[in-house]
Amino acid sequence: MPIRQLPDTLINQIAAGEVIERPASVVKELVENALDAGACRIDIDLEEGGVRLVRIRDDGGGIAPDELPLAVSRHATSKIASLDDLETVATLGFRGEALPSIASVSRFALASRRPGDAHGAVLEVDGGRMGEVAPKALPPGTTVEVRELFYNVPARRKFLRAERTELGHIEEWLRSLALARPDVELRVSHNGKPSRRYKPGDLVSDLRLGEPLGEDFARQALRVDHEGAGLRLHGWIAQPAYSRASADQQYVYVNGRSVRDRNIAHAVKLAYSDVLFHGRQPAYVLFLELDPARVDVNVHPAKHEVRFRDSRLVHDFVFRTLQDALAQTRAGLVAGTGAAPQDMQAGAAPMPAWRPSQSPLGLRLNEAPAAYARLYGEPAGAAAPVPADGSPAMPYPASAPLPAGATPAPRPLPETGQDTLPPLGYAIAQLHGIYILAENADGLIVVDMHAAHERIGYERLKAAHDGIGLHAQPLLVPFALAVSEREADVAEREAATLSALGFDVTRSGPRALSVRSIPALLANAEPEALLRDVLADLREHGESLRVAGARDELLATMACHGAVRAHRRLTLPEMNALLRDMEATERSGQCNHGRPTWAHFTLAEIDQWFLRGR
Repeated sequence: MPIRQLPDTLINQIAAGEVIERPASVVKELVENALDAGACRIDIDLEEGGVRLVRIRDDGGGIAPDELPLAVSRHATSKIASLDDLETVATLGFRGEALPSIASVSRFALASRRPGDAHGAVLEVDGGRMGEVAPKALPPGTTVEVRELFYNVPARRKFLRAERTELGHIEEWLRSLALARPDVELRVSHNGKPSRRYKPGDLVSDLRLGEPLGEDFARQALRVDHEGAGLRLHGWIAQPAYSRASADQQYVYVNGRSVRDRNIAHAVKLAYSDVLFHGRQPAYVLFLELDPARVDVNVHPAKHEVRFRDSRLVHDFVFRTLQDALAQTRAGLVAGTGAAPQDMQAGAAPMPAWRPSQSPLGLRLNEAPAAYARLYGEPAGAAAPVPADGSPAMPYPASAPLPAGATPAPRPLPETGQDTLPPLGYAIAQLHGIYILAENADGLIVVDMHAAHERIGYERLKAAHDGIGLHAQPLLVPFALAVSEREADVAEREAATLSALGFDVTRSGPRALSVRSIPALLANAEPEALLRDVLADLREHGESLRVAGARDELLATMACHGAVRAHRRLTLPEMNALLRDMEATERSGQCNHGRPTWAHFTLAEIDQWFLRGR
């Protein structure tokens, strides 16, 4: 067949196949144009999930009447004019393909009026056939109507889903937009009925964060804001206790643009790897800001993907920032602040003793040790028995022996006269040899003592091992490893990185490596599989935490075996020492396997259980 030029209408329909997947794509492109025009309020009217009608009205800058035909022409835009502009795109739209693509597969109408004009104008396009510009009375702004989407492309229309499904895709994108642009008011109606309204506000101070994601996320979210190396990462990450079965609450924005980036997703996953329960997904809303020249947004027609000039730097920056933030998720943390109610740092002066403000029916704290001793038939001050299973004794000091019949004297209250408690309070009892019950300023704390002690031991082992670094164990007989040519190239290029991880690797052929040493701590692991995984990470992300992950898995096992076992009876000083260690230990809100180590029940919640005040 001879080569011939395609007609413009067919070209636009081909482009529509790349840009316009479903009604949600239409809403996205039109709303982004409204935002680029400076709109502060956007009304979105839908019928039949957007298939029959999508109408977008905004109060932006508008379009001149003589420019309306250009607006629906291919590759016509006001946002870029040169290659330099393309390399530093700061607007949401820039390709000039959305409007002509939409107009080619629908019954399309574009009406606009600039604030200074006496009246507006309207242009109608029917399946790519452009009409005449006509004057029309309009308020300032732009209105775009898209009717009967894909009416002239039956094959595409058959692939559309049910009304509820298509509407769900639109609502999901609007949730993403509401998080990215809290300053813009969004009003949504479906089939003539109001369905959603996002009021303008501020994510930090208002309820805008809770509207799209729910109040539970807003309560469990930790604020993140870090800047360095020309990058800024800010937003919210949910505490590990708030995890999801799916990745439905993961939002990433690069310079205000919602994107799906494997590099960033991998960095977030690594940051949560040490605190998240197996199979669960984290929730987060993250905004990455950098020089537009350092990121390429012209990667995909739908603009969902970006390419970073220095992906390795971005990956490491995101990982380190979130890892440091999650390290502060200690037991007693106040959600949403990133800090504990009291500064409980290692080496700080001990908190003053606390006494209940009301006279309890039970024992006072200073009476409890002696009472426990009488309850269990042991003299006060006796050493705790060694468990029958031979598990190591708790590394916490026991109270000094007291004279017969005496009780410890209470320490005075703070000079302020106000009760001051550590975040986890003070222990009052042990439940079934498994849980520690403690009273704090506003309620009851329940601690899983094995899980808590496991995390404390784990963090101490990691700190000790980090101090000596990764040692390499030379092999008596080096082994050969058959790899792909690409893997061999990576090993040769990243030889210094592999050496820092404990691997002495040299290339012995086009598709062969010679391994002369492995990480000493992982001598009993499978070095071949580990090395292959490390090479895959280095090729994909520029770095690998596989060795550190394998090391941490081994240390976690050691910490688990060394932690206090269930049914081990602890003294009050031991319980209180464990609580203080939890407050001072990073990530102590979860055990090594991602399970929570503590729970908090406020006095108001307990009052509700017993219908007090009703």
